[in-house]
Amino acid sequence: MQSMWTREQDELLKLYNEALALYKNRKWAEAIEGFKKALSIKPDDGPSKLYLERAQAYQKNPPDDDWDGVFVMKTK
Repeated sequence: MQSMWTREQDELLKLYNEALALYKNRKWAEAIEGFKKALSIKPDDGPSKLYLERAQAYQKNPPDDDWDGVFVMKTK
């Protein structure tokens, strides 16, 4: 059985990975734009939605200087 990997999936993965790299480098605004572009290809992409929300939160309240890329829940 042949896998049906599409150009759209390639583009989604590329945009997501670029946005994730920006996120890890604390480039919140650029990461947010990247995740939004990924979501324009696949609106229900869970990882893009999750990191978009996290990037938006960090843009408002940046993490400490020793941040290692891990998101810490502040509320339940």
